[in-house]
Amino acid sequence: APGERVRVVEHWNDTGAPAEHRSVPAVFAAQAARTPEATATIFGTDHLTYRQLDTRSSQLAHHLNRTGCHRGEVTGVLLERGTDLALTLLAVLKTGAAYAVLDPDHPDDRLTTTLTDAGITTVITHSHHHRRLPHHVTAITLDTLDLHHHPTTAPPDRTTPQDAACLMFTSGSTGRPKAVLTPHHAITGTLHHQTYTPLGPTHTTLQCSPTGWDAFSLEFWGALLHGATTILHPGQKPEPDTIHHLTRTHPVTTLQTSSTLFNYLVDHHPTTFEHLHTAFTGGEPASPAHVARILARYPHLRVVNGYGPAESMGFTTVHEVLTPQDASGSTLPIGRPITNKQAYVLDTALRPVPIGVTGELYLAGTGLAHGYHHQPALTATRFVPHPYGPPGTRLYRTGDLAHWTTHGHLHYDGRT
Repeated sequence: APGERVRVVEHWNDTGAPAEHRSVPAVFAAQAARTPEATATIFGTDHLTYRQLDTRSSQLAHHLNRTGCHRGEVTGVLLERGTDLALTLLAVLKTGAAYAVLDPDHPDDRLTTTLTDAGITTVITHSHHHRRLPHHVTAITLDTLDLHHHPTTAPPDRTTPQDAACLMFTSGSTGRPKAVLTPHHAITGTLHHQTYTPLGPTHTTLQCSPTGWDAFSLEFWGALLHGATTILHPGQKPEPDTIHHLTRTHPVTTLQTSSTLFNYLVDHHPTTFEHLHTAFTGGEPASPAHVARILARYPHLRVVNGYGPAESMGFTTVHEVLTPQDASGSTLPIGRPITNKQAYVLDTALRPVPIGVTGELYLAGTGLAHGYHHQPALTATRFVPHPYGPPGTRLYRTGDLAHWTTHGHLHYDGRT
């Protein structure tokens, strides 16, 4: 009966744990105070400690406050991946504004369309990108700034967990980017009180996912909010040869890749995984054959198949694969919801479908975005009232098809 199905699913969705009620810069500041001399970021030969990242981003934040970056605003960031990008993203959040990472590899007309659609009027960049910006945008060029006279302590933090932290652009079914507006608690909630990956001062992540993707948060903020180190991959796109080199020359413990890239590394650079603790695969259906092959070669490795759209901030469900036998089926599950997130498989009337029956996948919990920036109609279509949650809560309609197994694992079945 539908009522019994709700009770069974609610048991699998019983993921509650203490929530993180601080903003991203507040969590970072507490971590920097605990481990000020630990290495926060590495880009080539450029190493920043937590103290250096904290003080230099605070100086930039004071400058940004004076030039119009304030709480409630969205600030564009047009920078190549590197130390300046790390400093700038933290500085923007310290002002209370949200950041929107723009890809320097995109054509100028796409940058203009993105900035115009999102209503972004201030962009932090380097001088060589200044001419690429439309005339209505104010450019702050980092390479021309002298920040030494600014305070090294952060501006007063008035940010709440509900305030917007970042704007991420998805391609959208029409090819025109949609801007997903994500609050601070979606980031901190996805990264705190979790068990899907170990993060702490002894861990190192490789930040190789495109910086505008939600996967960026696990690699970047996942490290910096826990005292770990993140290695910044040069260039805007993940390159297999570079990933292999970085994992062989740095003590990388956590690697996240798309399933296609994961498969390529297993086929052509299997020693990439030799010293890893955890390898994440996601974004596309995982290949059981490739997962089984790398686990047979490196039995110590944890492979985690993750699922989650940008509208739910990174991983919402995960499935851990520990042995080659765990990957012996024709497909891999996308698993169960992580802490403080929920998943429902519903029919067209928002009723739970029977176990084993395919329905549309809906998501709820701490990772949900506010919606689509400046697109209230689309937001209302995709973020709907939650019929099984507390008053005022919402479900995100993913457009993905899935089914539950009798063991409480989700399997991805395609798109609606």
